[in-house]
Amino acid sequence: MTRQAAVTAAKTATQPDGGGKRLSPSQIFFRTVGNLVSPAGARGKLPIFIYHRVIPAADPLLPGLTDAATFERQMSLVAAEFNVLPLSEACERLRRGALPARALCITFDDGYADNEQIALPILQRFGLSATFFVATGFSAGGIMFNDAIIEAVRHAGSGRHDLSDIAIGELVLDDIASRQAAIDRIIARVKHRPLDEREALVARVVEVLAAPTRPTLMMGPAQIRALHRAGMEIGAHTVRHPILRSIPDADARREIVESRKTLEDITGSPVTLFAYPNGQPGADYDTRHVRLVQEAGFTAAVSTIPGVAHRRSDLYQLPRLGPWERNPRRLGIRVLAGCARSAAT
Repeated sequence: MTRQAAVTAAKTATQPDGGGKRLSPSQIFFRTVGNLVSPAGARGKLPIFIYHRVIPAADPLLPGLTDAATFERQMSLVAAEFNVLPLSEACERLRRGALPARALCITFDDGYADNEQIALPILQRFGLSATFFVATGFSAGGIMFNDAIIEAVRHAGSGRHDLSDIAIGELVLDDIASRQAAIDRIIARVKHRPLDEREALVARVVEVLAAPTRPTLMMGPAQIRALHRAGMEIGAHTVRHPILRSIPDADARREIVESRKTLEDITGSPVTLFAYPNGQPGADYDTRHVRLVQEAGFTAAVSTIPGVAHRRSDLYQLPRLGPWERNPRRLGIRVLAGCARSAAT
């Protein structure tokens, strides 16, 4: 970045906004730095946020999830300081080198009901778009394996529970910390197992912990259609959310293709975007699955590789950022830092 370009970016950032109001020091900072590290055009950067749920209030057993109040503060900052694009448009602009300055996308994985119930009204309030990647096998009252584990541990009685027969060992549940540790331990044991084995392991956990009826946490077809009618993008995320490397290629192809067809039947529109379950290359998917996604006709796909996309990024393995900062300004600074580190020139 030349000195002249830096001066131009600073002058642009200090101009009044579209309503004629003078910008605050915070807005001047974000726009000046943002225009430098994420300029318009071929040198543009694309941070892509990844959310899963937006829950009503903070939950000690779900420490990594965003609550509604935090999400609202984050979206307030994003709407004010970034140019939020639908992911499909952003990918096309990224390919052409035509991103606006301070571009950003918002995505959600899995297809939780609170995406439509809680996140959608907040997004609409700020005039923002987002892409929702749905694992279709859970859209008829199902529950994902990790949530089945979390809810089983949440409602299990205090004391000792023996899961030695599935190589988890004895769990001692007596407070929030021990329950969180148990959740992490069980999920680590079952996550990368083949689908049928994973389901059997989860069923055994639920049986031993004597869990009550499992809650309905996922979106149904009506909610998916509501998101689509609201102008949000719907993307595919397989049917049963398998670790693709853990299943035969024919099954992986079926998971990828059938999830797309189901979502197109629900929305009546083409589905062109895909998210890899769990999303780490090498561990969760590999080049075979990238090829399957391309062959299925998707135009872009997202991973969970941490980072910010740029013009040389692989459109079928786009990186994403987890918005873990609860303070919105710190989140914005982290986004700008990610743009600065991005490898585009």
